[in-house]
Amino acid sequence: MLQLDTLIRRLCQGPRDVVGFETLKGDASSRRYHRVVLAPGVPPERLIVMELPADALQSDEATAGGPPRELPFLNVCRHLAAAGVRVPEVYLDAVADGAVLLEDLGDETFARRIAEVGGGGMEAWYGAAVDLLAGLHAAMWPIPAGCEAARREFDVALLRWELDHYREWGAEALLGPLDPVRRARLDAAFDTLAVEIAQLPRGFVHRDYQSRNLMVTGDAPLPASLAVIDFQDALAGPRVYDLVALLNDSYVDVPFDLQRRIIARYAARRDLDAAALAREFDLVTVQRKLKDGGRFVFIDRVRGNPAFLPFVDVSFSRVRAALGRLEGHGPLKAALAAADPERFG
Repeated sequence: MLQLDTLIRRLCQGPRDVVGFETLKGDASSRRYHRVVLAPGVPPERLIVMELPADALQSDEATAGGPPRELPFLNVCRHLAAAGVRVPEVYLDAVADGAVLLEDLGDETFARRIAEVGGGGMEAWYGAAVDLLAGLHAAMWPIPAGCEAARREFDVALLRWELDHYREWGAEALLGPLDPVRRARLDAAFDTLAVEIAQLPRGFVHRDYQSRNLMVTGDAPLPASLAVIDFQDALAGPRVYDLVALLNDSYVDVPFDLQRRIIARYAARRDLDAAALAREFDLVTVQRKLKDGGRFVFIDRVRGNPAFLPFVDVSFSRVRAALGRLEGHGPLKAALAAADPERFG
């Protein structure tokens, strides 16, 4: 059980009254977050307590490299900060006691700001977010020595694990088990997709660089106004992956023309070919959004959190749109249509 008084005493090097405590709305992770307000005195007077699960260093994914040597959040946070990326300040590393005490960045997510500014303000803010991403990617690739992200990668095994996550939770949990023929066709198509994505040009991947994981800390649409959170799953992977997470997330509809302009903006910042990046974007969108749809069902069925169910169909709509733009890939399109004819038929 979280011993808040003990943690606050360690942070403040003495007793300090807690005058406000709020458990924040849960996300898709197994961590819990609490906002704490302390009696006036030496800063900080507000902070976030990240309460860790008992198995904080474990993962349910098919990842190579063995268990992390330290909590990935702390490790990646340190490297991002060294690269000049705005991340929450770590006030107290109390992993041994099941918690980390962090800077409180407020409640203004990028998603909330986009809802406030409406369509007319989207491009400026997405431009700021992608400029920040381009700088982050440039600073973190090659991945610095000692960073946990260097020990993990989006290899074929992890890509296939995520696609199987869709099959198990996005298809079979909702529609029933696939018969052997449809299962074999889907497996073969997913094998091919995973190999193709694993061979794409690579870079540092935040892995969930989306509108709920960027905090707005300033009023102007500038990279300096944004802080990055939820980076503990960072790894090496497709260079376009974070662009997919940002521009095809399940919480904000980014018009296609705006997507393409933001992709071109990123390409210019990184001196890359925009057309090639757009093709990679559609391919990775299929994999990422299949996983997302399945994951949202898993979070409901296994973790008892139905908050993400409204985004299941949104995620699969992103898949349909990307499939429609992809040339070829007939076996993949046919296998998905056979496995889930209502969504992909």
